[in-house]
Amino acid sequence: MSANLDQLIDSLRNELQQYGEMLALLEAQHQLVTRREPAAVLTSITAVETQSAAVESARRDRERSQRQLAWVLGLPETDSFQEILPSLPPEYRPLVGALVQEINHLLDRVREHALENHSQLQRSLELMGRFIANLSSQAPSALPGQEQNPSDAEPQLPLKAIA
Repeated sequence: MSANLDQLIDSLRNELQQYGEMLALLEAQHQLVTRREPAAVLTSITAVETQSAAVESARRDRERSQRQLAWVLGLPETDSFQEILPSLPPEYRPLVGALVQEINHLLDRVREHALENHSQLQRSLELMGRFIANLSSQAPSALPGQEQNPSDAEPQLPLKAIA
């Protein structure tokens, strides 16, 4: 059982690390969106997708370790940590409980940041869509081969922030 328990603890630590790295990426992405750095935002999206795959892999590894430990303890493989924890040696319960609690806390923070970033990016896209629509409806049209006198052109829209 000791090897299975050590493997579970390693898996929990890895999952915790992956969620921590995801949270850091999402916080950095938020700053990039706020500072309106589109090229950097695109790069951050790729980094978030890559980290998402790392989180998923760490979660699968932890779930596999959790099922194996449950099996070794004679418990159903589908048991949750709440059901497994009382069967662990007393000296391991605080560590495993704290790791599980911290993972759940980070997961909540990752979800909050991801939703906030999604909302912020969505608002940016909507504003850009309105801007493009305004430009398209206000753009002077010139037929090919005909030059337009600058004094005949429609006035350009002033760009102003939308609150």
